[in-house]
Amino acid sequence: MGRFQPFHKGHEYVINQILKENDEVIIAVGSAQLSYTLENPLTAGERVYMIQSALKQRRLGLDKAITITVPDIQYNSVWPTHLKSYSPPFDTVYTNNPLVTALLKDAGITVKHPKLYMRNKCSGTNIRRWLLKGDPQWRKYVPDTTIIILDELKIRERLLTITAQYENPGGRE
Repeated sequence: MGRFQPFHKGHEYVINQILKENDEVIIAVGSAQLSYTLENPLTAGERVYMIQSALKQRRLGLDKAITITVPDIQYNSVWPTHLKSYSPPFDTVYTNNPLVTALLKDAGITVKHPKLYMRNKCSGTNIRRWLLKGDPQWRKYVPDTTIIILDELKIRERLLTITAQYENPGGRE
């Protein structure tokens, strides 16, 4: 479960961990309804495409990975049921999000906390920040396929446009 904004090597690392313990993995793309914001610049479809492309390139088991999208809801107590309605059956969720952990445990779902990969550097927040600054450092922390897709999407230009909108909300000078 993650937002994958964008998909990076930390996500790849966690998927590898999960596949060492399980025959298959369901990758839930959360906040699926959000896009074109600073925290969520990519659409759900773009995120799924990035994930599938990276898995295919790394031969991480496309036959063992199902990617789903899950929009947010504002009623946390029913969120586990909401998640189940978007997903094939599952018995364990891997997450490091404290709220998600609490909600799932309250619903009787097993939660595991995967080890994180270079969390101080390899995070969507850092990658988006580097992209905005034009700092090529971000390329070290994402799979090659993610680089290609983000370049094709002109994600830096998208982030700059979004930033300009926040700085000038009316859109006119």
